Order: sequence, then C-alpha cells, then structure tokens
Amino acid sequence: MLRQIQEDAGRETLYTQAQKQRRDKSAWTLVQGILAPLQFLAFLISLALVLRYMATGAGYEAATVSILVKTGFLYLIMVTGAIWEKVVFGQYLFAPAFFWEDVFSMVVIALHSAYVWALLAGSLTPGGLMLLALAAYAAYVVNAAQFLLKLRAARLQAAVPA
Repeated sequence: MLRQIQEDAGRETLYTQAQKQRRDKSAWTLVQGILAPLQFLAFLISLALVLRYMATGAGYEAATVSILVKTGFLYLIMVTGAIWEKVVFGQYLFAPAFFWEDVFSMVVIALHSAYVWALLAGSLTPGGLMLLALAAYAAYVVNAAQFLLKLRAARLQAAVPA
C-alpha cells in the first residue's frame, strides 16, 4: 500500500514548485499548523464532556460550552484555511488539490452551525443537541482524516526524487 501511495504521489503532484514555495513561505501555514492541533484538543475535551453528559445526564453546561469552543476553533481554522488556500493556490476554496476536503469541510461547518442555530433557537432538547454535536464530531473526524492523508501524500511527494 505504501508503494502505491508513493507511485500515486509520483504521478499526481499535490503542489507545483511555485505553490510549494508559497506554502513554505506563508505565515498562514504556521497558523494552520497551530490551530489544527488546538482544534483537535478542543474536540477531544468536548467529546469527553458530551459523552459524559450522554451517559450520566451531568455536565450539560460544560458540554455546551465545550461544543461552542470547538465550533469557534472550526470557524477560525476554516477562515484562516481559506486565506492559506488563496495564498498557495490562488483561490479561497475548492482548489483542485483540496477540493474534496473543502467539500466535506462544508458538511462539517453545516453540522456545527446547525448545532449553534438549534441551541440559540431552543429547537432541540439537550439530548438532541448532544446527538447533533456527535454527528458534527463524526463528520469532523472524517474531515480531519482527509487532511491527514493529504498531509501524508504531500510528505511522500516531497520524498520522491524529481
């Protein structure tokens, strides 16, 4: 499988040389590198609090605040990620190299935004809100995996001699 990934990385480049240089010089690359693990940490803490609430009925307020913090990180990383994409690829979203990651990111944003809307509108019960948050988190995990696979492909591409 690793060999296939390396062969794929050799056939289809993720970045042109110019894009790679812009990526490496951009401060937005560092911003993404800092925000991504912070968002993941917020996700882990929030997931634990949501699961605790679902299991025990205790800690609704803490779970709610944690979901809002996680959602704030998501919005921040999406805005800064769009700026990064503009710097590197010349467009804010849906650059060919990250098209499907961006498409699925819209699903993640929609689910997190639906949670915020439902919370503010009072349209779901606390349990319903937590289930919606868990759906948003499941989508986030898939999207994070997409980006990690893309990062791995970029590293493999860099390791393949030109």
